[in-house]
Amino acid sequence: MLCEEKLEVFENGFEDGKFNLRIEFYGSDARRVLLAIIKELYLPDYGEDYVYPFECAKEFWGIYMDAGEIKAEDFRPSPIKFLNQSVLNRLEKALAEINAPEEVKDVIDFEKAEIHKLKKGLLVLGKNFILDEGRGVLFVFNKPSARELILKYLGMLDGA
Repeated sequence: MLCEEKLEVFENGFEDGKFNLRIEFYGSDARRVLLAIIKELYLPDYGEDYVYPFECAKEFWGIYMDAGEIKAEDFRPSPIKFLNQSVLNRLEKALAEINAPEEVKDVIDFEKAEIHKLKKGLLVLGKNFILDEGRGVLFVFNKPSARELILKYLGMLDGA
């Protein structure tokens, strides 16, 4: 669905031509995170009162969410010390359990990624993906800057 001249939302993500940004998710429902990102991207254009692309995406996805529910967090890295076979097996298992197309899974490279330990599992930060083992969600994106936006709002999945 076209929510703005260059913003298209679809079932598991969005693509925005204005910011040249595409983010998709697989696994657990992460649309609330995407809504927060859309709101942040378009806030300067629309102002606080009514951010049309945010409202349009909410309606398309059938999510009731007030702008006041958007909570940004600081990511506190806690990198693992060693990437051993046990950790790789655990991550491969987590990826296998997420219902994503094979062509998406094939580009995931754990050995070139940062791996962090969280309370609920491992968090893998790649150049073009984030895998949250504990929440069971995989984000795939086309710009490395999207990583920071996703990390900023990842905690919103806990309240969903």
